[in-house]
Amino acid sequence: MSKKKLGTNTICTHVGEIKDKQFKGAISPIYLSTSYEFDNVDIKRYPRYFNTPNQEYLSKKIAALEHAEAAMIFGSGMAAISHMFFAFLKQGDHIVVQNALYGGTTNFIREEFPKHGIEFTFTDGYAVEDFEAAIQDNTKLIHLETPSNPLLTVTDVRGIAKLAKKRGITTTIDNTFASPINQNPIDLGIDIVMHSATKYLGGHSDILAGAVASNQEHMDRIWNVSKNLGGSLSDFTVWMLERSMKTLALRVKAQTKNAKKLAKFLDEHDDVAKVYYPGLKSHPEHKLARSQMHDFGAMLSFELNEGIDAMAFQKQLQLIKSSMSLAGVESTMLLPSETSHALLTLEQRADLGISDQLIRFSVGIETFKDLKNDIKQAIAKTKVEVLA
Repeated sequence: MSKKKLGTNTICTHVGEIKDKQFKGAISPIYLSTSYEFDNVDIKRYPRYFNTPNQEYLSKKIAALEHAEAAMIFGSGMAAISHMFFAFLKQGDHIVVQNALYGGTTNFIREEFPKHGIEFTFTDGYAVEDFEAAIQDNTKLIHLETPSNPLLTVTDVRGIAKLAKKRGITTTIDNTFASPINQNPIDLGIDIVMHSATKYLGGHSDILAGAVASNQEHMDRIWNVSKNLGGSLSDFTVWMLERSMKTLALRVKAQTKNAKKLAKFLDEHDDVAKVYYPGLKSHPEHKLARSQMHDFGAMLSFELNEGIDAMAFQKQLQLIKSSMSLAGVESTMLLPSETSHALLTLEQRADLGISDQLIRFSVGIETFKDLKNDIKQAIAKTKVEVLA
């Protein structure tokens, strides 16, 4: 049966599974060997070549979910994005980068690209015109992230893809926040999609991984660089990731449903100054998000009113965890200024609109009422402490 005819839940469950022909087990077996036969075989398997059985088959699942021809998995999201960049950029090349990005990506670009003679320009904004204004004669790549981390800005994916194709520029996108369930950038004209698979693809806060998906030509180019850099993933972790992705669509849809309710609740709360969520009609890119996303995602951010300490509020939470990462089945909150964007200077964060009051909220699968009540009691207790 053609993969294009399969439903999303079926792809999550069955595409990329390894059939256990020997014992007829219901799940994929794990192949932990680091050494495989090379004589009279079509595929020379080697873990650093990203082609052991578990690596190869999981990549098929990721490619199918992103409507791509091929995919690769890496040891982390930063391994995935750095290998992707170095496959398409060399000394003397230039990249246009969206100004609102995951802090680790921004820091990587600022710290590593100058060492390799790669030029870069961060856009002034995230409109198509901002990207066009940043293009130079030697621009080879445009990179975007939408919805962005942590302010949930939404970039016109179709518009950027159309601009890039007109100028002969390759486009890359970080699709981590949306996940393949809520957004498929390749269908919108983007060339290469990457994920921090640590997040929604893993979904249980116990896997560190990254992924890249594109057409075969682009993936061959990335593979030629990656086999030299060696950022591959252990087959046990690959097996765990394949297991986790079986429930990807179910998890993300439940999380998104919760997020929409919680965004509305926070937006109407007297002690919340601002909510950033593309599913709210008040969000400046709400209509754009509706046009290019299947749903609005399970990530949101909000700012408490001045006088309510954001860190003190988090310490009062009883159910929602104060945690470094995101996208697990459990709800978590963090301060981007202290975590994801801590590597940026105070001035850089201010330029991006990331205040010390900003809280990033990764919504989980818990019962909505329980999450709402936890937030209410934490705000109430924090206010009592302030008054005391």
